[in-house]
Amino acid sequence: MPAPTTPAPRSREPADLKPSASSRLRSPAVIAGTVLLAAVAAVVQDSVANSVLRAVLIFVLVPCALIDIERRIIPNRITGPAAIVAVLLGLALDTAGEPQRLLWAAVAGGFLLIAALANPAGMGMGDVKLLGVMGLFLGRPVVVGLLVALLGSIVAAVVIARRSGVRVARKTGLPFGPYLAAGGIVAALMGQPLIHAYLNLHR
Repeated sequence: MPAPTTPAPRSREPADLKPSASSRLRSPAVIAGTVLLAAVAAVVQDSVANSVLRAVLIFVLVPCALIDIERRIIPNRITGPAAIVAVLLGLALDTAGEPQRLLWAAVAGGFLLIAALANPAGMGMGDVKLLGVMGLFLGRPVVVGLLVALLGSIVAAVVIARRSGVRVARKTGLPFGPYLAAGGIVAALMGQPLIHAYLNLHR
């Protein structure tokens, strides 16, 4: 009687081979890219306070984006401490500007909160909290970040609709965190100059 053969081990599915968000955050490329973005954001600012706030924001946005892509969630364990750090840094480095940053955080977060309540399936409270945190770090340029995020999500939806049809596009859930992160990076790098340029056009 032939000896029983041991079944060959099953090959892993492609999903098992994908790196997790935590492993991607530890990758040299992501770390180097994040540090480079933070350094650039710090250099282009007009004050020490803005340099520190914008640079720290980059280190908040990158993990939020990667985690939201994988898990469809923006963890409170990131946004909560980030909000506290933003307020403490703002008070320490630019006390006079802190009320304005708090105001813009409330305005931007309130705007997205209305959208989340109107369409809970399309927007989560994690997105609202992340935008509020962005406001605490950015102040008025958070408006630029929000506009970039909205435009980016609209463009992505249009691309999906053209490739797969409108019905598929409507059923496709896109995490909004990466768009907010991209908008936050744009706002950190050039938000204030963009606002000045826009206001000068209407003088």
